[in-house]
Amino acid sequence: MKFRVAIEQDEDGMFVAECPNLPGCISQGKTREEALENIKDAIKGYVESLKKHNEAIPPSIDEDVVEIYA
Repeated sequence: MKFRVAIEQDEDGMFVAECPNLPGCISQGKTREEALENIKDAIKGYVESLKKHNEAIPPSIDEDVVEIYA
């Protein structure tokens, strides 16, 4: 499954990762890579909890990233 993840650096220098499709699914790390690994673990736990409680799992995403030069 694929989920959209947004990573931003906060005012303290920590990287905060959030999965918009899973409300409240947020993690962080000292580096972008650490935040990404931590949000993967958080997403896995979130999805396992949804399954355990027989709740719907949001559909997997399929998207592209487009880069332009202006």
